[in-house]
Amino acid sequence: MGILDIAEEAAGAFAADKALEAVDPNANLLEKAAAAVAGFEGVKVLKDHLGGGEHAEGQPQAEEAAQDSGQTDDNA
Repeated sequence: MGILDIAEEAAGAFAADKALEAVDPNANLLEKAAAAVAGFEGVKVLKDHLGGGEHAEGQPQAEEAAQDSGQTDDNA
């Protein structure tokens, strides 16, 4: 985990907090904390979905895994 990952997650938490303030200016501390956690975790989910996360690296696609093991869909 590098400094860029920490900065991205902090930016996600900040953006979620500001979005909550825009929707509900009278939000309490618990609501703001929940929004910050959601923004923090949301960045991880987006990175994984877009292929930029740590979980996406090193996991071969199903087709590549089948080719590497010598199996094809034609073999039944």
